[in-house]
Formats: sequence, C-alpha cells, structure tokens
Amino acid sequence: MGMDMRKLMKQAQKMQAEARQVQESLARETVEATAGGGAVRVVATGAQEIRSLRVSPEVLAAGDAEMLEDLLLAAINDALNRSRALAQQAMAKVTGQLQLPPLG
Repeated sequence: MGMDMRKLMKQAQKMQAEARQVQESLARETVEATAGGGAVRVVATGAQEIRSLRVSPEVLAAGDAEMLEDLLLAAINDALNRSRALAQQAMAKVTGQLQLPPLG
C-alpha cells in the first residue's frame, strides 16, 4: 500500500508541475473574437485576461452608445468563452493523464 501511495504522490506532483506549465503557456496564448461583422475586435489570453479591444471608427461615428455597448459585450463574452475553452482543453491534457487506482 505504501508503494502505491508514493506512486500516486509522485504522479500528483508531476501533474502539478505540468499544470503550472500549462497555465504559463495559456497566459501567452491568445484568442480573438469579433462582433458586428468585425466592427469590434477583442483579444484575450488563455488566462482570461483581455489584452486588446478595438472599435472601428464607423461604429464610433454612428454615435449609438447602446449599439456599441451591445457589440462590446458580445465580443468580450465571446473572447472569454473562447479563452475558457482553450484553457479547459489544455488542462484536460494534464488531468487526463492522472491514473487513479480503483476505489473500494
């Protein structure tokens, strides 16, 4: 039993180190989302941090604040959803390697 516990602990430590590497990598990776046919563009990292936001001059010139707010929300939410999906996919590679012994 002691041997299995050591093996499990070693596996958990390896997984922790790999998870840290994935998190560091995600902080450098980016996803992009647009709304309004590209009128609003948002770039987010895999760590769910918004890196940039661009609004086309045409949207600003229209002077429609409500439309701009809607476009911003749509693009930001899409970027964050893409970022979360990227992170989930990357972390699944790490956690999928964990081989737990059967319980009972």
